[in-house]
Amino acid sequence: MVLITGICTFLYHLPQIYKWLLKPYYISSIFMTVSFLLVRKCPGLCEHLATQREDGNSCDFDWREMEILMFLSAIVMMKNRRAITMEQHVGNVFLFSKVANVILFFRLDIRLGILYMALCVAFLMTCKPPLYMGPEYIKYFSDKTIDEELQKDTRVTWIVEFYANWSSDCQSFAPVFADLSLKYNCPGLRFGKVDIGRYGEVSKRYRVSTSPLSKQLPSLILFQGGKEIMRRPMVDNKGRAVSWTFNEENIIREFNLNELFQKSKKLNKSLGEEQKNAQPEEVSNELHTDTPEEPTESKKDK
Repeated sequence: MVLITGICTFLYHLPQIYKWLLKPYYISSIFMTVSFLLVRKCPGLCEHLATQREDGNSCDFDWREMEILMFLSAIVMMKNRRAITMEQHVGNVFLFSKVANVILFFRLDIRLGILYMALCVAFLMTCKPPLYMGPEYIKYFSDKTIDEELQKDTRVTWIVEFYANWSSDCQSFAPVFADLSLKYNCPGLRFGKVDIGRYGEVSKRYRVSTSPLSKQLPSLILFQGGKEIMRRPMVDNKGRAVSWTFNEENIIREFNLNELFQKSKKLNKSLGEEQKNAQPEEVSNELHTDTPEEPTESKKDK
């Protein structure tokens, strides 16, 4: 039953997996994941490797290597229980496979271990996970535009994500937040993002820590009337985030998105009428002003 479920899951995500294979990050990650298997099974090379097998077959795993691989599988299964997206599942496999490969290579030959460690360092420095570039209705803020935009119209409710590009959790959450913006964005309910890894002053201003130990990334904050109403995850007295799962169901329930969206529909009519009435005045003002508008922050700028 488990095998059938795994095969069905693989076939369901096959188009997405095919897209991954076209990206250098995932190609390199797959190679780094299966590198020990390739070395141990490579004809002409495996015959010269050390082994603890009783039959002396150096081209197959010994009992200690099987023990390490089984322990790795158990850890990956435990971590994937809290994973939300397919990217998080695959990311856990890549991460712990590399850790296991380091142990296996150093146990096999210290020279191979040092070489693999060097490859891991080079991989971390040169290959970054691809950013989500799909459809979304999200406004990207800078340190100069976030306060102005949140207080521009007190009738507009904002849900703002505070993130950092180096955070794997933020990268995994990006498609979820984008999908929510496509479903719920309207003139009275807006979605925004600000990169606090890039704008450090914003993280201090809104009390969102960028430290990996605090586990506050990503953070979602609901603003109404320019003031913070609630945030997830919540932060305890020690500055650590309370464990919270960033999936679509939790966000819809905790932030009452369905109720906010229904209220925003009523506001949409009044906002639309005001925009129509103000349009002639805006056009005339544009004809008499020479002040250039400040460029807006976009996803491409990152």
